Amino acid sequence: MPVSPMKIGSTSPRLHSTRRYSDRWDLSALLADRQRDFDPAMKRLEAKVARFESVRASLSTALGTDAFASLLEQQEDIAIDAAKLGAHAYLWYSENTTHGAARSHKSLVEDRLTALQNRLLFFDLWWQSVNPDDARRLTDGAPRYRYHLDTIRRFTPHTLSEAEEKILNVKNTTGRTAISTLYDIVTNGLSFSLTVGGTRRAMTREELSVYLRHPRACIREAAYRELYRVFTEHRDVLGEMYRALVTDWKAEQLGLRHFASPIESRNLHNDIPDEAVTTLLDVCMKNAHVFQHYFRLKGRLCGLRKMNRYHIYAPFRGKEAAFPYQAAVRLVLDAYRSFSPRLADLAEQVFAERHVDAQIRPGKIGGAYCYSVVPGLTPYVLLNYTGKARDVATMAHELGHAVHGMMAAHHPVFTFHSTLPLAETASVFGERILSDALLQQERDPRIKQGLLLGQLDDIYATVMRQAYFVQFERTAHEMVASGATVQELAKEYRRLLRQQFGKAVAVQDEFQWEWITIPHIYATPFYCYAYSFGNLLVLALYGMFKQQGAAFVPRYLDLLAMGGSESPSVLLRGMGVDMRSQDFWQAGFDMIEKMVEELEGTA
Repeated sequence: MPVSPMKIGSTSPRLHSTRRYSDRWDLSALLADRQRDFDPAMKRLEAKVARFESVRASLSTALGTDAFASLLEQQEDIAIDAAKLGAHAYLWYSENTTHGAARSHKSLVEDRLTALQNRLLFFDLWWQSVNPDDARRLTDGAPRYRYHLDTIRRFTPHTLSEAEEKILNVKNTTGRTAISTLYDIVTNGLSFSLTVGGTRRAMTREELSVYLRHPRACIREAAYRELYRVFTEHRDVLGEMYRALVTDWKAEQLGLRHFASPIESRNLHNDIPDEAVTTLLDVCMKNAHVFQHYFRLKGRLCGLRKMNRYHIYAPFRGKEAAFPYQAAVRLVLDAYRSFSPRLADLAEQVFAERHVDAQIRPGKIGGAYCYSVVPGLTPYVLLNYTGKARDVATMAHELGHAVHGMMAAHHPVFTFHSTLPLAETASVFGERILSDALLQQERDPRIKQGLLLGQLDDIYATVMRQAYFVQFERTAHEMVASGATVQELAKEYRRLLRQQFGKAVAVQDEFQWEWITIPHIYATPFYCYAYSFGNLLVLALYGMFKQQGAAFVPRYLDLLAMGGSESPSVLLRGMGVDMRSQDFWQAGFDMIEKMVEELEGTA
């Protein structure tokens, strides 16, 4: 059975932030020895699936509530075992996407798990066919699984026959998933070079990205030019990958499942009303002027004669501070502890159990993520840590995801994850805690000015930038359906960039290829509005915290502890939030505008 969140926080001895932590993770909690343990684990899983399959002939609406609850427990047990095997394969692959054995193992596991998933399809399809009265009766007998059961039935209008669903599962393994994996392999294997200090150096994308924020303008420009030089050498291949994925999305989601628009499928998975997403994106577009004003101001503060796209992440003044890994860990944990000792203890547990991989290595998957595998198992966090301030913020962000999953560990495996938009709540809140702690302890007004600039840079990157990614996707899906070329997609991306920045920021032509560098639009269409949603929501919640003080903390922890056990609308209603309201989303931008005004007052 899953472990309660109280038990997670209390079973381990008190952890101390002065200890040193490894920057390589240990995957043995998932699979102690891949060569020795994988086959037996897979055989045990297959045996559980076979036992579950044996009930197929006896399924009926006359099923007793105890028998129904027992079936759900069996299904959860299967899901937990499958999640561990799938997570191990993906995490090992993430360590080095160019490692042939890891790639092969990941494909093998995906194929085997897809085959098992197909054998279990009958239960969800049967549940969708149960009449409403019997569905209510059976759900009342298994209240722990209520939202999970409601979610299955929510998809009824878009579910196909069992045979068709099986075909799609197999097709997606060798289609969408394979293309997304190929995208990772190609892009993570790219090599870049840059002249620094008179020496030409080869580097990974993560290492090159550090120079996009270099104090010298010419270095920033050179880094961007090198990034797009290398990516545009592969633009035909990467562009056609994207067109294929978009075409596949349309064929399945619109053609077979009969969604009204490409984004509607994502909204249903997120359990977010279409009108709420439309309102969010509309408010973002209407507030582009807020960041245009900010970038004009930043250009003046950073001594730039004309602000252009090369320089939007220019550092404020002088040399940027470096943060050794151990110092960054202590900084983040101390910030968490200032808000909630409970969250700090959970975050520290992630490091103490060696569930963080922070080293930069050739072939390692780019960016950062948190993988909350199953309830009661400490999540895994992947970072590409270079020692920059941005990396410390990323650490705080991913640990927010981790503590969210740990707080919700008393829910079933089906509902301890929140849906994507709310999944960003704890992560972004963690960044705000860190940023606020840094501002409060700083006495130098010039450094505070720099911290404000850094915060606004981050808010831009996670609100407006993400909203425009989704705006591009909405247009791109329509264009691809009409036969648009890769070059026409690039032209449209450039048009939206220039709309976003207006006359405040000049946009050079090479930035039209930025979209082929964004993994989310390949792997998870329309994912990125979750960042805009989560960040604007957190600005509102953090405003509540500043007003209410310690009284806010238990309510916030209760929100995290709910995981994904209710719809986002219900969860946020408890915090006084109406996601359909333009005024709510505008309130987030009003807070951003106040930050810009505060910064302007220091100029």
